[in-house]
Amino acid sequence: MSELPSATAAGRSLRLAAPTVIYGGNRIRLLINGEQYFPELLAAIEQAQRLIEIETYIFADDNIGHRVADALAAAGSRGVEVRLLVDGFGGGEHARRLVRELGVHGVQMRIYRPERWWRLERTLLRRLHRKFAIFDERLAYVGGINIIDDHNVPGHVRGRLGPRFDFAVACEGPIVGAMTVAVRQLWRRLAFVGLRRRAAPLPPISPPRPPAVAGGVPASLLLRDNLRNRRAIERAYLQALESARERVVIANAYFLPGRRFRAALLATAGRGVRVQLLLQGQPEYALQFHAQRALYGQLLAGGIEIHEYVASYLHAKVAVADGRWATVGSSNIDPYSLLLAREANVVVHDAGFARQLGAVLDEAIEQSSQRLALADYASRGWLARARDWLAYFVVRAATVVLARGRDY
Repeated sequence: MSELPSATAAGRSLRLAAPTVIYGGNRIRLLINGEQYFPELLAAIEQAQRLIEIETYIFADDNIGHRVADALAAAGSRGVEVRLLVDGFGGGEHARRLVRELGVHGVQMRIYRPERWWRLERTLLRRLHRKFAIFDERLAYVGGINIIDDHNVPGHVRGRLGPRFDFAVACEGPIVGAMTVAVRQLWRRLAFVGLRRRAAPLPPISPPRPPAVAGGVPASLLLRDNLRNRRAIERAYLQALESARERVVIANAYFLPGRRFRAALLATAGRGVRVQLLLQGQPEYALQFHAQRALYGQLLAGGIEIHEYVASYLHAKVAVADGRWATVGSSNIDPYSLLLAREANVVVHDAGFARQLGAVLDEAIEQSSQRLALADYASRGWLARARDWLAYFVVRAATVVLARGRDY
């Protein structure tokens, strides 16, 4: 395993980070799983008066995907301007069909980086992984939930697993203006510039200014891209770890942190902060699952708790620090999210919201997870060890080649 940077070096990198913009006066509501999210999303589509702007990685060809597509078609038919952006890999062939099917209803749809598998390109995995849904510049949803049914799982586990565990937030207030600008910048960029050539500078977009909500909370929007915001989400996590004094809980579907992030985790646990990781116990993608398990020994030996969620697929990308800081978004803690993909997280600076999210994570840890003990992990057989480390080195090599990820 590569040597970790010192906590002092990690601290220096944090102090060089640009300050994050905090928007006051927001109403931020936590939504758990598609069971809570999709009824609200469908109602918002039906109630939209002027404009719907949606970005998603996956737009599944299942019952939820059909309901959302039908609602967007109805909105377009009644004169609402609808803009839908779907990732070329996550959307696949179904996204291409939607372009035709929704277009006849007036829905504007674009595909982000249509995959070209016959070309082995360094930019192949630079995907649109963030999830936004914005309505009339006043209500926005952001999080980790794709447009896919909670129970859309492979046939061999259907009926055996619970709903996919994931989160989103509904937002009202000034932060919606920042989200709207982010979505429109990408939409306009794709409209005027071919994806394979460098964009000329475009004039700035005038942001909408949603009014502050009485009694609202401060919140920040964190974006990750390959231009000005390459490290914004990772820096926010590192800053939260550096300032934590009591407890940090991170729930993340694909957890393969680089050396700097691991150093921060170990330094946090080393000064007596309780650090709990809620990670996948049901492997959705074997390569990533086994690659991350190769690092568990180091984390467990450093006093970090690892809880594996076994009730269903864990797709969450959330965290709580000291019951005052919380984040919900699309970004995993792995090289794909932190070095390649477009991601979006919301950070909520409010004790009430943090307690609510923390309570949900506590329940998942206590009732739906199994704690991994260092002795049990260390006693696993040589075949399991070899499988984990082979997967880790494959992912690490791909990271170096595709993302120039030296931190890995």
